[in-house]
Amino acid sequence: MRCVSCHAFSVDVVCSKCAKRLLRPTISRRRVGSLEVVSLFHYSVIEPFLLTKHTPLGHRIYRYLGRHYLAPFVETYRQQEGASFGVIGIDEHVGHGYAHTALLTRAIRHPDIPVIHGALLAGNRVNYAGKTLQYRLDHPRDFRYTGPANGTVVLVDDIITTGITLHEAMEAMRLAGVEVAFALTLADARY
Repeated sequence: MRCVSCHAFSVDVVCSKCAKRLLRPTISRRRVGSLEVVSLFHYSVIEPFLLTKHTPLGHRIYRYLGRHYLAPFVETYRQQEGASFGVIGIDEHVGHGYAHTALLTRAIRHPDIPVIHGALLAGNRVNYAGKTLQYRLDHPRDFRYTGPANGTVVLVDDIITTGITLHEAMEAMRLAGVEVAFALTLADARY
């Protein structure tokens, strides 16, 4: 296999040299209402990787990012907090052959961290890419939660832009009696 960045032979989709050079997490936090959102990268840093979302290469890149960045972060949180929680991906709807959020949450899988796949799906399949804030407000996702009705979870998504999707998802969880510890994203589009 070749590194997607430098094209050198690599065991993984990104070689270790490029990972060190290009993929240095810069953790940022922001509040969306009462929800804390933790992002591991600035969007501009990993934009080329994120833009592969709906391509065959995106499948490998999203698995890589989940395994090498999200999973260690969640494991560190579990160890530091000693908390019991599950992980739920935002709208793990399969499109273009795979669900990118499912790849991220699957990478987080751990014996002490249950991942609940496909339990939080949008009733409205609207695409927010490139849309205004007003458009997003006028076309809510209408999330439906079908998982266990108690406990604490961490919500996972790839990008936060306005935060509306994450806020709607948190509200759906709250209505189901589930507490959201925080939301975790790969990238914050503010940067």
